[in-house]
Amino acid sequence: MRILVVTVVHHPEDARILHREITALHEHGHRIVYAAPFAARQTSPRPNVEGVDLPRAVGRDRRAAVRAARTLLAERGPQADVVLLHDPELLLALPGTMRRWRRGGHVPVTVWDVHEDTAAALVMKRWLPRPLRPPLRLAVRAAERMAERHLRLLLAEDAYQRRFRRSHPVVANLANVPPEPPEPPGDDRVVYLGHLSRARGAPELIETARLLAPDIRVEVIGAADPDIRGALTEADRDGVLRWHGYLPNDRALGLLSGSLAGLCLLRDQPNYRHSRPTKAVEYMAHGVPVVTTPTPLSAELVERYGCGLVVPYEDPATAAMAVRHLRSDRVMRRRAAARGWEAARSDLNWADAATEFVMCLESWVKEASAAGDDGPAPRSPVTGRVRSDS
Repeated sequence: MRILVVTVVHHPEDARILHREITALHEHGHRIVYAAPFAARQTSPRPNVEGVDLPRAVGRDRRAAVRAARTLLAERGPQADVVLLHDPELLLALPGTMRRWRRGGHVPVTVWDVHEDTAAALVMKRWLPRPLRPPLRLAVRAAERMAERHLRLLLAEDAYQRRFRRSHPVVANLANVPPEPPEPPGDDRVVYLGHLSRARGAPELIETARLLAPDIRVEVIGAADPDIRGALTEADRDGVLRWHGYLPNDRALGLLSGSLAGLCLLRDQPNYRHSRPTKAVEYMAHGVPVVTTPTPLSAELVERYGCGLVVPYEDPATAAMAVRHLRSDRVMRRRAAARGWEAARSDLNWADAATEFVMCLESWVKEASAAGDDGPAPRSPVTGRVRSDS
């Protein structure tokens, strides 16, 4: 297949887009054109894809990025068998574009990969004025209903099914699990992997690091929202923590093994209540005990598999106490690490889902070809971890 992958929001090295989905498609012999904000993020396309640079959509004004995406879709869409979209903003580029595709005689199978609960996420956008949030939530729900009528959907979480009338395949955020057991957790280093924001607990992370210093160091890997960068830079300068900034997923994962604990300090926000934090799964996959706030799916992982500890929301003192407890109990932290890795290998392993993800897209292309049109099918035939819950 010829596949056009498009994002104007996500980092081009996004783990879900590049390191899972694009890698799986490439390994199955498909040709990829990847359109993303490479220059804006100061990165380059990987050798196995043809890269196309787009502006980055950030803050209030996203019109330039949407216009550039619309132009790209009009030009390159007819050359593709599948167009895989990763941002709700890109839905705005489709109405006129799809009409042009129809006039040209070829409409690619167009897929929206639903990464999050967009309407719930609006309440966390500090750049969005509060009075605009309720009407925009309604607009987002309307856009989702329209997308369901005209596109194929992939969902990152089972819980997202409730937002739609039909059942859609779920492509969960799983981990690439090392085949051999990782090194045992040590006793002097804690890690955090992921984007940094207030809603994701960055202030609590800094204070937890302050309480653990100097005998336990905290290494922080990820890009940060503008309003938290100054505090992180200051904490790094003062030796409270080590902030690596953004690192490509494969490099970032290399820093996990051997850590005493992995922190996941999300605040209680609507968008997190039905989303499983990928960082928790990645900690498990690399044999790192998880210390998490009680967001439902993260706490459920820890409690089901016995792979860490759950601490209250916005409570750095208890988070630091949990880390010190793991440090003092060598048997407990090694048991948590081993259980986490075993659970990730057996139940949360992207290797088990990658082929089914690819087969899902392949089946949609075959259905469209056989039917003679490119409209959405009412059900997906795929089963398993990447599945339709019909």
